[in-house]
Amino acid sequence: MDKASQRKEMIRLLKNMDAKEHKQKSDAIIDFLLDDPVFKEAAVIGTTISAYPEVDTRRLLEKCWESGKKTAVPKCDPVTKVMTFRLVDDPVQLETVYMKLKEPIVELTEEVAPEQIDLLIVPGVLFSADGYRIGFGGGYYDRYLTRYNGPTRSLAFASQLVDAVPVEAHDLPVERICTENGCLDKGQVER
Repeated sequence: MDKASQRKEMIRLLKNMDAKEHKQKSDAIIDFLLDDPVFKEAAVIGTTISAYPEVDTRRLLEKCWESGKKTAVPKCDPVTKVMTFRLVDDPVQLETVYMKLKEPIVELTEEVAPEQIDLLIVPGVLFSADGYRIGFGGGYYDRYLTRYNGPTRSLAFASQLVDAVPVEAHDLPVERICTENGCLDKGQVER
């Protein structure tokens, strides 16, 4: 099965998850990330504003703001396909853009360089044990990861873990994947 078919099938399965189960698992995933030593030490966290059926990141943002961590949220340019991160400390600094995604309002936020982000949360649809992923198809993170050299994490439901995904020359793996069952370092297999 090709990437597009795998992506479509997993999104279909995730959309069928019960809302209560989705919340419980999302909360458990966020709890495991909050216990991660790299997360605890990080001052600036790069993370998306999730859209259903992704792992819900609203609680993560709230926890970051409560603890004084800065959150950097991606701003995508659909014309140039370039993604930057901007500091957000209040939901009023977000706007709904294409595909109903929430992104920072440029006039209300400050851009941060890749080297200013202490931990980057990388989204995806499917993940392999060796840290490779199938994203949402825009290639924004693939391009951004070539400029970012810091630690990476992904948030995923255990059902999103697969034995392998197609890997292309430009693909870069994430270092750790947090699921509702715990966090897995690149190369670990969850059973």
